[in-house]
Amino acid sequence: MSADLPAVPAAAQAVPLADPGVLRSSSVMAVGTVISRITGVLRTTALAAALGSLGVLADSYNTANTLPNIIYIMLVGGALNAVFIPQLVRHMKDDADDGTAYADRLLTLSAMALLVITVLAVLAAPWIARLYAGPAYSTRQLEVLTAFAYLCLPQILFYGLYALYSQVLNARGHFAAPMFAPIINNAVVIAGCVAFLAVSTTPSIATITGRQIALLGTATTLGVVLQAVSLTPVMARSGYRFRPRLDLRGQGLGTAVGLAKWTIFFVLVNQVAFLVITKLANQAGAVAEQAGTKGAGSSAYANAQLMFVLPHSIITVSVITALMPRMSRAAASGDLAAVRRDLAQGMRLVSAMLVPAGILLALLGPRVAQLLLGYGNTSDPAARLVGQVLQGFSVGILAYSLSYVLLRGFYALEDTRTPALVNILTQAVNIGVGYALYRALPPQRAVAGLALGYAVSAIVSTVVLWLILRPRLGGLDTFLTVRTLVRLALAGVAAAVVGAAAMVALGTVTGPGKTGALVVVVVVSLVVVGVFVVVARRLRVSEMAAAVEIVSRRLRLSS
Repeated sequence: MSADLPAVPAAAQAVPLADPGVLRSSSVMAVGTVISRITGVLRTTALAAALGSLGVLADSYNTANTLPNIIYIMLVGGALNAVFIPQLVRHMKDDADDGTAYADRLLTLSAMALLVITVLAVLAAPWIARLYAGPAYSTRQLEVLTAFAYLCLPQILFYGLYALYSQVLNARGHFAAPMFAPIINNAVVIAGCVAFLAVSTTPSIATITGRQIALLGTATTLGVVLQAVSLTPVMARSGYRFRPRLDLRGQGLGTAVGLAKWTIFFVLVNQVAFLVITKLANQAGAVAEQAGTKGAGSSAYANAQLMFVLPHSIITVSVITALMPRMSRAAASGDLAAVRRDLAQGMRLVSAMLVPAGILLALLGPRVAQLLLGYGNTSDPAARLVGQVLQGFSVGILAYSLSYVLLRGFYALEDTRTPALVNILTQAVNIGVGYALYRALPPQRAVAGLALGYAVSAIVSTVVLWLILRPRLGGLDTFLTVRTLVRLALAGVAAAVVGAAAMVALGTVTGPGKTGALVVVVVVSLVVVGVFVVVARRLRVSEMAAAVEIVSRRLRLSS
């Protein structure tokens, strides 16, 4: 079967989105991503079983563990991706040694910066914990959060090293290993949760001991360490062996440092938003616990966000990661038309697969959360409360991925300044809308309001980035892309109406337990996807054939 995707209408004057190498790479990456995400879901299930998905104990662990995670996400999604891929590709093209010395210097400089940041963060753990805790946190609650922070903050260095190694491998055309490495991390954390449950079946903020905190915190960080270390032999097999170099001056690193300044600013803006959202969510959870109930807090927000990004990670990240080196080479050669074609077709392709995913999360959020989280110390009602937060996130799932694609266009052009400035507006909307909904909604749904604010900010980000990037690339096939999005939206409405009707009908014959939830999720998913594909094809959405082709390839590859 041909590896090329079906051609889009001639009016778009577009070439096939994926050549055989890109399609093959994205398929391999998707398999790795699917497996790592499945183990990631099992990890989330294990943590919810160990600590619960609601309450201050779960919030304390998730807040501490999210601190290094959020930095890692921003590094991969912004700083390192923005700096590494374009710069490595350029030097691999221009340097006599295929960019090896440049990669050594860039890795050395980045690793030194990561080490300094990590040491400072660990030293400042008590102040960081106090900063992120809600005002209602007691002395004991703050002690537990601080203890977890001491154990989790060293992850910053190893998440950073993992990201650095991944970018080197991606620039050299090796995409699979970075997608499979998180499986090791997830397996270690799952084992840590099992060991934790063996010594503490009903933990609480008052009863958890220092040894139990050390067990879970150490397992969490050990998983990240092994995730990074696992890529070292893969780099060697790719023909690259890292050799630290301190001859950093006058070696062409100025451009990378200049780009990094703006991406660091990008990270800082996100950190401010994360701080505000986390404090609000922690406050909601602590107030609920003081009232003798378990309400959604930062743990519910974090678990819902993990489920929200699952379709994005499997679909968008695998496709765009494979395309990024190609777009960077085209931009370095001044071929903006090629960058434009890849971006526009990439947006249409991921949209064809993400619209039904968003519908399913919006319809089935509480049921999905019940199936994934409702075990051990997390009851079914508590899990369904997390699902309501997931429904808030689902509104922005398509915009979240489209903004991700558009950001890669700026990074391919080696422009990190514009995304950093746009991010100020994005996070202002995130905080402003989230806080307004947080105050307006009933206490049990306040954190769902924060999730909806996040979704609205993703929509704003997509619109602004599109308007800025379009003239710089001479267009983004706007007419064709918007027409495709409108047709996908019509197909989505039809699928949502039929899916909602099926869910109501099933609700009358299935119970509230997990068996009933499983039946509803499976049947409604089949109905929604089936209706969506049929209607989209009737509306002549050419990307649907490409999406079906990619899914079938990945299923064959994983079998």
